Amino acid sequence: MPPARCNGPGVIIPMSRCFHSYQNDIRDRLISIRGWFDRIDPGTHRRIKGLRLVTAFGLAALLATVPQISRGHAISLGPLAAGFALWASVSEGKTTRYECARDLAFLCIAAGLGAASLVIFTPLLGAGWSELTLISGSFCAGFLRRFGVLGSGIGSQILIGQLLAYNAGAQNVDVATIMLAVLLATLASVVPRTLSGPSEQPATGAPSSAEDDAGAFSEVFMGLQSATAALSIIVLGHFVGLTESAWAIAACTYVVASSPSGTIDRVRRRIIGTMVGVPLAIACLPLAVHAPLAIWLAAATAMVVYAVALPDHYDIASGAYAFALIVTMAASGEYPVATLLARLWETMVGGALGVAVLLLLTPVWRWSHAT
Repeated sequence: MPPARCNGPGVIIPMSRCFHSYQNDIRDRLISIRGWFDRIDPGTHRRIKGLRLVTAFGLAALLATVPQISRGHAISLGPLAAGFALWASVSEGKTTRYECARDLAFLCIAAGLGAASLVIFTPLLGAGWSELTLISGSFCAGFLRRFGVLGSGIGSQILIGQLLAYNAGAQNVDVATIMLAVLLATLASVVPRTLSGPSEQPATGAPSSAEDDAGAFSEVFMGLQSATAALSIIVLGHFVGLTESAWAIAACTYVVASSPSGTIDRVRRRIIGTMVGVPLAIACLPLAVHAPLAIWLAAATAMVVYAVALPDHYDIASGAYAFALIVTMAASGEYPVATLLARLWETMVGGALGVAVLLLLTPVWRWSHAT
């Protein structure tokens, strides 16, 4: 066995010892990762949910490729159905199979209604201002956050449906495609949840801030906060130009909490997570060309991490989702690096505008609440 330099300059040890040293390092790292999962998710419930998210997404995309189903659609059916199923599975938070299936159906229908609202109202807004429809989705996402897990999920799904339809370039003739996507998404999300059964025990309760209900914002204020921030982003994008303004709208909407401290904390965590997730995904771009399967496996793993971290570690969840989004976009080969990097700075723009709107509207709300 030839000697090898392994422990620094001037230190020569056999190759076998060097290999075992690297092997031990890898094993220690895997043990530490497993320990982190066990601390965050001691009953493996969130890991099971993460696998369910990936399964629902993949099953919906697979169903959309069936020739008898995929023919005759002006827009791509797969991304719509997969997106509806994925985010419905994220928002679902019940325990029994019946309640889970019922809520998943409601959530998929809400996404379909959001997508349909965009294609119906876009022609009324004129060219260049179709994004204005997203303001209604942002309002719903903020307004319904204080109505429990299902209410929060329905508001989120309305906006997600609009975002997916907007990115797909859906038009009035695509309403039938949207309805079919709802059916496929419902089937793809209900089946994995039914199979997971009692092995998954989701956390209950809508996201809340550190303040008590007496000092928390009303649902109307939260909706206005989201809608105003979305409007400011649309105006900014129209006159200044944003690569993907929908990313900034999502950023300013999903950081809304029922108190100023809660919103600012979510903005900080989302920006930190995105600053880590996007560069890490950019570093993996060579794999998108040479090892696309590895990219999809990495994205699936990131979504499992997202499901595990979301309830308690919003920064880690934001980074995991940013990583999954960027690497899957890179795998399609249709997006330049500049567009992928826009996820980073547009998240900062959305978060900053969300905080600015919060600081402007809070004194008005406090004054009206006091009187």
